[in-house]
Amino acid sequence: MTTRRPGWSDLPVGLRAALADRLGAPVVATRIATDGFTRGFAGVLSAADDGRVFVKAAPRDSHLANWYWQEATVLDRLPPGLPAPRTRWTLAESGWFAVALDVVDGYPPGQPWEPSELTSTLTAYAEVAAALDPPPSDLAALNPPHLAELAQADILRWGDVAAGREPVPPLPAGLEQRLPELVGLESRLPGYLAPASGLIHGDLRPDNVLLTAHGQVWFCDWTWLCRGPAWFDLVTLLLGGQAVEQQEVTVAALAGTGGASSPTEPATSPFPESVSPFPESAVGAAPALTTDWLDAAFAAHPTAADAPPDALDVTLAALAGYFLTTAATVPETATEQLAAHQRRSGEYALDWLARRQGWS
Repeated sequence: MTTRRPGWSDLPVGLRAALADRLGAPVVATRIATDGFTRGFAGVLSAADDGRVFVKAAPRDSHLANWYWQEATVLDRLPPGLPAPRTRWTLAESGWFAVALDVVDGYPPGQPWEPSELTSTLTAYAEVAAALDPPPSDLAALNPPHLAELAQADILRWGDVAAGREPVPPLPAGLEQRLPELVGLESRLPGYLAPASGLIHGDLRPDNVLLTAHGQVWFCDWTWLCRGPAWFDLVTLLLGGQAVEQQEVTVAALAGTGGASSPTEPATSPFPESVSPFPESAVGAAPALTTDWLDAAFAAHPTAADAPPDALDVTLAALAGYFLTTAATVPETATEQLAAHQRRSGEYALDWLARRQGWS
């Protein structure tokens, strides 16, 4: 997806001077990210002394500035060695807030998921999930919200649709009569989430993942850290690989981390040798994944080991309602592509759920 962002010359003069001062040398080149879901400034700044940083910036009175501050706060406290971006510094100048991250040369996964990239990503996420449960004390001190409360307050939408508090979103033919089942499924989600004490990314999608030529996987955009079960992140990660259109590799793929903390070598697969998330014929073939493959990938992942038997169905039902109803209420600060993304994500979630439930 593409988005319209401010260019370097659109930033206040005072902010540009402050950024150059923090870099320690004049900015001689900029490469603006052209994808993403927001319209804040985002791009790689190259200095005269060959230094580089990836900068996000927005007016201080905007919710984007608050998101960038939240992200910087989380990144500062993530455990050492975790494959996630690290903050170099932040600054406030000329009515704007900016956060600078180290730059990593990487690219987003192909869409839909390519088997080897999905396996690498799932392997890396298993280690991230393990590192956040139990929560590291520095992160726990931030008192992040609990996903169960967020779900009750904002994610669950089918009940509102059934009660007439939300308009009925467009539904595929044959699924209109499934509203009672959708309400019943999503209503179980808060109870499934509540026992979790670990921390999760909270917004884990393929466009928040970077892969490097050396086989490393990085997880970016940690604004929505919360308490919850890692299998929820797993569902959004798998779903996003089907719901996001194929993207070209842009400069946004460079936004990550590098120098401050070194990534670990690619880990061994988390899947038991006797359990593969892909059929043998798919290895090396790189076809589009089917929902059967996604089912297998979820079931085989370590984070799903203690998930309730119907956790995947319950989560898909809730996400389908959330995405489909919010597609009509995109904020002005979001990319014009967000509505289509929300609608497409909801449709894929509903399709995946319908296949699992045997709904015709």
